[in-house]
Amino acid sequence: MMNESSKCEKHIKGINCSVKNCVYHDGECYCTAENIHVGPHHAEKSADTVCATFKPECANGGCSIK
Repeated sequence: MMNESSKCEKHIKGINCSVKNCVYHDGECYCTAENIHVGPHHAEKSADTVCATFKPECANGGCSIK
């Protein structure tokens, strides 16, 4: 059986995404955006960062964020 880590290795090496409610998420572990932007520039630890490319997936009209 293939574990989740193994599935991610078939995509861009070293870049994984677990945000399944983003329009760019492929449903497994990969971001399909043409490019990504992560910030802010003054982060000191990973918890201080955010993906500015994130766009919520608004399935069935359940999202009002644009």
